[in-house]
Amino acid sequence: MAATTTPSISSLLPRLRDAYPDLEFVASDHFAWQPTGSRVVYNEAADDAVWQLLHELGHGLLGHTAYARDIELISMERDAWQRAISVAHDFGLTLPPDTIEAHLDSYRDWLHARSTCPDCQQTGIQTAEKTYTCPHCRTAWSVNDARTCQLRRYRHKK
Repeated sequence: MAATTTPSISSLLPRLRDAYPDLEFVASDHFAWQPTGSRVVYNEAADDAVWQLLHELGHGLLGHTAYARDIELISMERDAWQRAISVAHDFGLTLPPDTIEAHLDSYRDWLHARSTCPDCQQTGIQTAEKTYTCPHCRTAWSVNDARTCQLRRYRHKK
């Protein structure tokens, strides 16, 4: 039966290190999967630290490295959460669905903001990495990464 309480990272980490000896688990002030070095970066102080740790581990187990289109990132995020569910189950844990949806919503909101035309507010189409075009008014714009900072959209000259 799955545990109803969330373990601490400090109690889970030794088990994860034993189960995944090819991965390095590194404490930091944020969460990330770093393919170079096979590092799972985690922030023990975060509210849902265990679940985010398992999510980043999911990226690593799936071999995620890079994405060319923003929609690919959404797919990678969803897949990493699905893998986190499986890993959690292997360790007798149940990952709360509302946690997953909240994190996925943040990426959906990110994608929506990036793809919204700065002129007419319609949804644009990604035409290249970090570049969008509006099918309604033909405005083209570029965006910054904006995953950990404020979104910026830069209009192209018509």
